[in-house]
Amino acid sequence: MASFKLLNYAGVNGEARPGILVDGNVIDLVSAGLGASTYELLQDWKANHDRLTKIADGATSYTSRPLSDVDLLAPILYPPVVYNAAANYVDHQKEMSGGKQLVKSDTHPYFFLKSGPHCIIGPGADIRLPAVSNFIDWEAELAVVIGKSARNVKASDALDYVAGYTIFNDLSARDMKPVGRTFNVHWFAQKNFDGSGPMGPWIVPASDIPDPHDVDIKLWVNEELKQDSNSKYLFFNINEQIEYISARMTMRPGDVVATGTPSGVGAPYGGRLKPGDTVTIEIGGIGKLVNPVVQGD
Repeated sequence: MASFKLLNYAGVNGEARPGILVDGNVIDLVSAGLGASTYELLQDWKANHDRLTKIADGATSYTSRPLSDVDLLAPILYPPVVYNAAANYVDHQKEMSGGKQLVKSDTHPYFFLKSGPHCIIGPGADIRLPAVSNFIDWEAELAVVIGKSARNVKASDALDYVAGYTIFNDLSARDMKPVGRTFNVHWFAQKNFDGSGPMGPWIVPASDIPDPHDVDIKLWVNEELKQDSNSKYLFFNINEQIEYISARMTMRPGDVVATGTPSGVGAPYGGRLKPGDTVTIEIGGIGKLVNPVVQGD
């Protein structure tokens, strides 16, 4: 049985076209008669996964293009919601709080939201530094793509609701602080700005990731390795995150959960992105997400 990766790429007129990557070549799914978008395919993921597998098995029967000849877009245009887990690695908790560590039994998963249509950009797209901030930081994260509606899901069953996995960069404006307020973090302004969620390069089906709780996560700014960890160090694992969210909101196909970032962000020492930088994230079993940095408005 051939494996595949689900993606979007730019057509001849720049329009988004769904495809699958098989053995280094991209098969167009519209031409293959299967779906107008990756989001549409996720709405009936179980059946469509089987159909995509059949296409991948018969890849030589379909017209394809080398991956090097296509411009990739974000693999979902656009997720209705991105649930972002905050402070979900112990080492990241410590680096952001002067060495303090949460006690798991005393707390619960903690999330903020990002707007998919505004925040998501794809591989190769420019990270545009917003003029309102002078402190944009990086955060490499394993992201979960939901494949069927989930409500009141038990942790033990949670992975049955996952369509696949991708890479997410939770860009953060660290200097966006609440003014004249009693709380300490301005989640909207710090986490939501145009292009603050690079995602991609594709979705790897869950069936091709034997253990999502044991994948290496690395991030470089230019040639300097900044983050180097593994998803086994998640404070609340993927199962627990899905259980927590689905007890409060119905999760729907195409929703994304960015599961948290490990240590190595710039905030503790003032590290920040600047025009001319390139951010590269690599996650084992998925691939690389690369984005250049430019000054925005």
